[in-house]
Amino acid sequence: MRLNRAITWAVRRTRRWRPTRIIVLVFLAIIAAGAVLLTLPVASRAPGATDPFTALFTAVSAVSVTGLTLVDTHAHWTGFGQAVILVLIQVGGLGFMSVISMFYFLLDKRVGLRERLVIMESMNLDEMSGVVALMKHVLIGTLLFELAGAIILSIHFIPVFGLGPGIWRGVFLAVSAFSNAGFHILGGHDMFSGMVSYGESPVVLLTMAVLIVVGSTGFYVWEDILKRRRFRRLHVHSKLVLIITAVLIGLGMIMYLTMEGTNPNSLGSMSGPQRVLVSFFQSVSTRTAGFDVIGQSTLTDDTRLLSILFMFIGGSSGSTAGGVKTVTIGILVLSAISVMRGRHDLVIFGRKIAPGQILNAATLVLIGVLLSLVGGVVLFRTEGVALVDALYETVAAYGTAGLSLGVIEQVGRLELVLLMCYMFFGKIGVISLSIAFMMRGRVRSVRYTYPTEHVIIG
Repeated sequence: MRLNRAITWAVRRTRRWRPTRIIVLVFLAIIAAGAVLLTLPVASRAPGATDPFTALFTAVSAVSVTGLTLVDTHAHWTGFGQAVILVLIQVGGLGFMSVISMFYFLLDKRVGLRERLVIMESMNLDEMSGVVALMKHVLIGTLLFELAGAIILSIHFIPVFGLGPGIWRGVFLAVSAFSNAGFHILGGHDMFSGMVSYGESPVVLLTMAVLIVVGSTGFYVWEDILKRRRFRRLHVHSKLVLIITAVLIGLGMIMYLTMEGTNPNSLGSMSGPQRVLVSFFQSVSTRTAGFDVIGQSTLTDDTRLLSILFMFIGGSSGSTAGGVKTVTIGILVLSAISVMRGRHDLVIFGRKIAPGQILNAATLVLIGVLLSLVGGVVLFRTEGVALVDALYETVAAYGTAGLSLGVIEQVGRLELVLLMCYMFFGKIGVISLSIAFMMRGRVRSVRYTYPTEHVIIG
């Protein structure tokens, strides 16, 4: 009864707020609550409380499903602290409206227009019809995939860690992989080396790869596949997501094999089948999840630049992944090809793409590039940090990929605050934040036009 009243009170209090403002403020509140819980003495293994800055950095990384950490998740946090991180990952991966919707469904309450708008914004959808049904399918699908992944991983971990610890590691890793978070608790040997020790395990890597791909594909694509069944009947967005994702995974695997196959510090010392398996997992994980089975510091500069590109692209819209999104890059590439072929309109699968969407894609990529360059230069100013490494760390934060070359261990508090801001921007979205804080008034219709003028391009 109290929970019912609390939800009703919260809905009434936020009824006049804009959806983007609700998303930003609620995520900030969740981060603050998570940071407070992580500062409690019961959350850390060491005596006393964790310092507030480390707790805040961990909370931001968990909610933004990034995976960058200042301390080892297994070695530093107790079961309570790990549970807090896991809840933050789940809420961050699905979006807080998924959790609120679950309570609505359990209490048999009607989801109102305002809540539907917030769901639409939080999941990056462009239409409101069917959002409630979509949310139900998202919750059920997430539960099924995470449960299946947890069972497979637990069966693999129980002989190694014991019944209870094995199940807990399986559940934690399944949720983290599906949410593309990059957190794991496979330690117990060396700091931050837990995943590297499973580079020879097809069961672990393939299970995680499936969870990562499904989580980063996008909830809208799930719904489209569920309704239409056949590829030719899918919407253009779904077709682009599936094609671009497959191309990026295949291309990444081939390039990692080619560029690191002779590197004795990474893939060169592995057998042929393991080299293929690890290259496949690296291609899947680099774009969105951030699980490291190689040791990123062993990669050559060429491979690091490739990884920067993959992390910048990220996953797909309306998913648990970050980055500027696959379709965004796909639209720009196809638009450039169309222009070079002398066509003014971009037509994909028999459908014309609105010029405004192409402009939005270009704007989002431009903002991402500028932010990444600025952040990279700031980190580069730290003594001993190479420019490629600085860009790598910045894009990993902005794209919520979470892979690290160890730069966060060398920089100061100011640079870490910058990385926290980038993780938050990467999760909420630059466009959403711009709308929330800059476009406060209603968009006025244009009552007049200006004469057209041609400028020289190129």
